[in-house]
Amino acid sequence: MSSELRVVAIADADSFVKWSAALLDAVPGIRRHMLLVRTPLTVSREQENMALAGTIIGDGAVTRVGFDEVAGWLQGHLPDVVVLAGRGHFVRLIARVIDRLKQRPVVVSGLPGMSIPALRGTLEYRRESDLLVLHSHREIRAYEALGDRLGIAVPMALATLPYARRASQVVTASRMRAGAADAVGAADAQGGGVAVVERERRGTDLVFAAQALVPAERDERETLVDILRRAAAARPNRRVVVKLRSRPGEAETHLERDAYTELLANRPANLMISYEPMALALSRAEGLVTVSSTAAVEAIARGVPVIALDTFGVRKPLLNTVFAGSGLLGDAGDVVARRFRHPDADWMHDNYFHPASESDWWDRVQELVMLRRGGVLPAKTVPAGRGGTLHAAWHRKSVLGSEDRSFTGQVALGIGAPLVQGILGMRRARGRAGEDTWADATTDYTLEPRPQKDPVRR
Repeated sequence: MSSELRVVAIADADSFVKWSAALLDAVPGIRRHMLLVRTPLTVSREQENMALAGTIIGDGAVTRVGFDEVAGWLQGHLPDVVVLAGRGHFVRLIARVIDRLKQRPVVVSGLPGMSIPALRGTLEYRRESDLLVLHSHREIRAYEALGDRLGIAVPMALATLPYARRASQVVTASRMRAGAADAVGAADAQGGGVAVVERERRGTDLVFAAQALVPAERDERETLVDILRRAAAARPNRRVVVKLRSRPGEAETHLERDAYTELLANRPANLMISYEPMALALSRAEGLVTVSSTAAVEAIARGVPVIALDTFGVRKPLLNTVFAGSGLLGDAGDVVARRFRHPDADWMHDNYFHPASESDWWDRVQELVMLRRGGVLPAKTVPAGRGGTLHAAWHRKSVLGSEDRSFTGQVALGIGAPLVQGILGMRRARGRAGEDTWADATTDYTLEPRPQKDPVRR
């Protein structure tokens, strides 16, 4: 294209800020901006610094706004492309704002990490996007199958997951935005190459990538903590680092119960809690342990070996079926003995480590921009929800929380919350067994709501 495209990511929660910033950071020749909308999930200043560490998005390219300011900001800046980076309800709420703009941008949405199994809500809330960005051939197959099952057609494109960066592309930054001088990733112009290169220098930390949603039960999280304690005791001269996404009082994309800060209140000296960027933690890692965190992809790309913990099984509710056949699965004994491993080569191509040349998302975006400028790309507007004004008020209140001070929002929330819980309960009861459910091991998607309690409203 003859001129730089103006691209803005609109986000709130930490994982989506990190993902969208890294996604845009890898695209050359664009004018990029980050618009942070105030919701109960919006990143703190420190989380923002962590999320943007290693990218070229600086303070001057980040604007914080209230929801009611979004339309005016977009109208004043007229971006060519908007990347909607948030949970499904957030995406749909912002999409309704875009529907009212006189000059409509191309609307792109996507997911901030590994997304197997494909979820019904993920697709339904993004069905009005001009393009859905996914990060592996397996994910595209799963979401296409889900779309066929639901009768939803959303154009999809492949991008290299921003954290899947070669070890040879890791460069030394003068100073990370979070404040520490260490190694950070730099993706190539196509979103990062994916060949795995062994690092010359190996660290000594066992890094555990904690997750809010899995394992979900307190006794399982206590079991995990016990495994980490045993690993620390087995090698008292080496650190076990529990890498957390947020400090106490900060919000995350998903709601955490039974926090590790509580479960690890009394711990040995070499069992540490860390809030540093994952890239920094991995620079000192001997290996990474996780149940199903996208940090596993980040570690693999840097040549850091991994254990995908299978102590609680390998099943959809644990979000770890993606690791079946990877060669990464291991049990508690493997963690204690630090028997880390590298992934199977055949698994890699289908799961996040395809060649950069196969990533077509930005080419597709540019084509869509040309079509929109030519007046031949029709707008995909969000239809009015059942329930009319009351439904719209509930939707806004559920996303914005205390940022929405309207009387109608408060009334709608009181009426709508029990109804939503009832609908979700009926869907769970209907689909407790059988095909297309969380229990169905034959598919990479599910029609059921999440089994974990992860409310939109905080």
